Amino acid sequence: MQEALENLTREEILALLDKETGRRAKAEKENTDLRFQLAYYKRLALGQKRERFEGDKNQLGLPFEMEPQKAEEQEEVLKEKLTYERRKRTSTHKGRVALPGHLPVEEIEIYPSEDITDMVCIGKEVTDELEYEPARYYIKRYIRYKYAPKSKEGVIIGELPGRVIEKGIPGAGLLASVLVDKYEDHLPLYRQLQRFKRADIPIASSTLEGWTRQSLKILDILYQHLLEDTRSKGYLQADESPIKVIDRNKKGTTHQGYYWVYHNPIDGTVLFDYQRGRSRGAADYVLADFKGYLQSDGYAAYDRIGKREGVTHLNCWAHALREFDRALDNDKERAEQALTFIQKLYAVEARAREQKLTPEQRKTLRLEKALPVINEFGKWMSRQMEHRSILPKSPIGKAFRYSMDRWDRLSAYLYDGILEIDNNLIENAIRKLALGRKNYLFAGSDDAAQRGAIMYSFFAICKKHGVNPYEWLKYTLENIMSINHRDIRNLYPQNYKKLRQEQQG
Repeated sequence: MQEALENLTREEILALLDKETGRRAKAEKENTDLRFQLAYYKRLALGQKRERFEGDKNQLGLPFEMEPQKAEEQEEVLKEKLTYERRKRTSTHKGRVALPGHLPVEEIEIYPSEDITDMVCIGKEVTDELEYEPARYYIKRYIRYKYAPKSKEGVIIGELPGRVIEKGIPGAGLLASVLVDKYEDHLPLYRQLQRFKRADIPIASSTLEGWTRQSLKILDILYQHLLEDTRSKGYLQADESPIKVIDRNKKGTTHQGYYWVYHNPIDGTVLFDYQRGRSRGAADYVLADFKGYLQSDGYAAYDRIGKREGVTHLNCWAHALREFDRALDNDKERAEQALTFIQKLYAVEARAREQKLTPEQRKTLRLEKALPVINEFGKWMSRQMEHRSILPKSPIGKAFRYSMDRWDRLSAYLYDGILEIDNNLIENAIRKLALGRKNYLFAGSDDAAQRGAIMYSFFAICKKHGVNPYEWLKYTLENIMSINHRDIRNLYPQNYKKLRQEQQG
């Protein structure tokens, strides 16, 4: 051996040393992984201790609210954006097509707010706005009277209300209707144009598309605020859903983009974020600095994020249930037994809902009733996997492996009573998107897909809180450009609902 080494060059010896170092490092990593797996499967076979989920009383709480300094920085950025958009409205406009004369007109007379006792009316300015109510179009005509003092020095005029699209034809109600039809009721713009034609209102396709873009650009101010709020939450459920997008680089083709969706069960907020891919980098746009509880399915991109310091990763029992449900035709006896265990866990959740338990009470109930079921289920699976009759690639084998490989993450919902047993809430939020894809088939560009994320987010929140999306959107479009930047959260659907309830009460 020594003679063989003496015949080698220095470079060859260094290469052998590097190879040996790499082999040892690989062996050490494998040993570490095996020790981890051994401890992991011991917990599965022997059961998990209640103390593990009781938590350390001296441990600091998770960040469920944004840090004050970061919130102040966000408000400054938002203030600048609102100021910029408002200043742009003073720019000149080249003109527009006259509105059709056959539409009914609702006249709104606006007088100056100043004292006009000793003044004479010298004229008026008329501003027409194409407005919409369900089942009818009409013209909202603002007639602003101008007054001048008898000395004929200076003129005052009634102030025109803020417009969604400055010097544009559409009113807030019409724009709200277009966006609700497109993103909530999945009616593409080209179909909406047919309705304008039937009403004998000449609206060009480019005009309707422009209205949509400009409206969403304004709503993006609120969306960016929602994005930052979502990043600061300490508990998020995450999932992703594909969408075809026209590829500008290859004419006539599409590429597969993804909506990454984040749901905060505590506040009932939903964020859709469009990304071109499905890698961990795409998830990092929202989750790069995330700390807290992250709940997801078994996709590997979330697994890597879940291993970061400060992140507790939860998996979804509904996905485990589906795996065993698929195995019913393959191994009915074992699949039904596994489903029985999982159904017992859901029975505990149903009891907590019926009794309207607090998070603390729900955690106590789970540790008393669900933890023993989980331990029994784990021991049963360990015994079953000892039988050679379960083929690893069979449906029942895949179902066992799915749950066993994720056992700690499936059990992690026991840590806190605020946590959900599954990801069903976020899947419900995504369901509307699946319906939309059947109608419009694809997005026109990456930018169009991201603009869609704005409306999918807020309409999902409307649904969760029982808010009429049209009424919320009309109110928001009417107020977003005049609201104080510190009060921007008042425009979230759930806060709009509270405002309406207070006004009616």
